[in-house]
Amino acid sequence: MADISGHRLFKFPKPQWMNSANTRTAGVYAAGALFSIALFVFIDAATFSKSHLNGSDFHVNFVDWIPGIFSVLGMLVINSIDKSRLSADNFSYSGDGVAWKARVVLFMGFAAMAGGLAGGVTVLVLKYYVREASWPALWFGVGNVVANALIMLSSVVLWVSQNMEDDYTYNLAL
Repeated sequence: MADISGHRLFKFPKPQWMNSANTRTAGVYAAGALFSIALFVFIDAATFSKSHLNGSDFHVNFVDWIPGIFSVLGMLVINSIDKSRLSADNFSYSGDGVAWKARVVLFMGFAAMAGGLAGGVTVLVLKYYVREASWPALWFGVGNVVANALIMLSSVVLWVSQNMEDDYTYNLAL
């Protein structure tokens, strides 16, 4: 066994359960559950805002949807990047600078998700908090922030679980 202690980032080795196919599957399912909870929270706030039972003048409109759209687009961009492409400059996949291009695209995806979360907080503060919305109407902004945070967490969980290394996994590509 070769000594790779100089190439490791952390002092402690990675636990064996992180190399399991079951852990990868559980991570993918957990990411899907987080995304579906985020979607449920936002749709709950949007439908309750249109109900006559909420007793307020506040309603969810397109401005409230924009942060969620950016978060979902960021999630799609981040999860379309393969982890092996981030350090691919040693190999010749499709020309020069593959790792640099992948890192830029990954940064743009994280920036879109961070912008979605920041946009959700901005909508909460400017639309609901500044205009002094009471609790049932304040939920529309809080639900937006919670949904964007869950989308961000879902994306991170999905990316990590999809890019786990397994000794018994073969990637076949044509």
